[in-house]
Amino acid sequence: MELSGKTLLITGIGGFIGLRTAEMAIARGMKVKGLQRSEAGARAARDLGADVTVGSVTDPAIAATVCRGADVVLHAAARVKEGGSFADFRRANVDGTLTMARAARESDVTSFIHLSSVMVYGFSYPNLATEDAPLRDEGNPYCTTKIEAERELIALNHPPEFGVIVLRPGDVYGPRGTGWVLQPLSLMRNNTFIVANGGAGVINHVYIDNLVEAIFLAIAAECYGQTFNITDGATTSWYDYFARIAAIAGHSPRLTSLPGGMLKTMIRLRGWGQKLLGRECDLFPDSVDFMTRPYPYSIAKAKTLLGYEPAIDLDRGMELTRQWLAREGLIPPTSDLVAERAPS
Repeated sequence: MELSGKTLLITGIGGFIGLRTAEMAIARGMKVKGLQRSEAGARAARDLGADVTVGSVTDPAIAATVCRGADVVLHAAARVKEGGSFADFRRANVDGTLTMARAARESDVTSFIHLSSVMVYGFSYPNLATEDAPLRDEGNPYCTTKIEAERELIALNHPPEFGVIVLRPGDVYGPRGTGWVLQPLSLMRNNTFIVANGGAGVINHVYIDNLVEAIFLAIAAECYGQTFNITDGATTSWYDYFARIAAIAGHSPRLTSLPGGMLKTMIRLRGWGQKLLGRECDLFPDSVDFMTRPYPYSIAKAKTLLGYEPAIDLDRGMELTRQWLAREGLIPPTSDLVAERAPS
């Protein structure tokens, strides 16, 4: 499919992935529409020139309205936070996905690109897991509902009338990123950042622009009914990744580490304390399992069928992230960082 001139609808357009996709799609000559839960989230996408509707992906009437006139739907909206009930996750990640897919099909949308997650493989998976590896829900609501959404969605695949492609991104980072940039920086500033088991687990990072390029490749290739892992294709330890995050912000790259079991206990105690104070829990024990995954995933299929080659490596991705943080005033300029780290 030729991208220029096509109309792309992005759900969750005001989020980290949605907003960058909108920006890069407009630069490629695409017309961009969006669906966003809140007016505040929609504002940044409108500033780029996107036509954004405020509403929920679980609302069939809203879904039908926004799908009308679209050539391609990128379904990026999802519940990704760690805490919450299965019902809340299922409503957003399964019901919302199917509502959008059915509305897209009935509106003669030909391509539906679904952003799933490598977390469908769970926490225990083989080295260089391919797209055919077993799916494991681990009793985790995010993993479970992402698996359910994929299975229900692939059943709707019926090209050429309605084609479905599933992308499973790894750990997405870069400018505006919360989970792997802003949140760890906040914990580092408060001296509460700790890695599990020496940070020896593997982060399957993917720089935001690499992921968006994979999205465009998937749209163009029209490999309907297929699923693709999307990462940077590197094997990087969590310690190395977070030490880089610390360094670009002027913090000590020497990170505190605790055994995974002890860290889980501390997180549970922290959660109980937050509940007693009437606060929402911000960390959960499953995050330790997440950061002790031992292996990378294979991206061979995406390279072969989509021609995917991650162009931005970790060094460049970190530099682009540092530049954005400095522009936003979230870290000091480079000269100040150098001065802070220089010996007295």
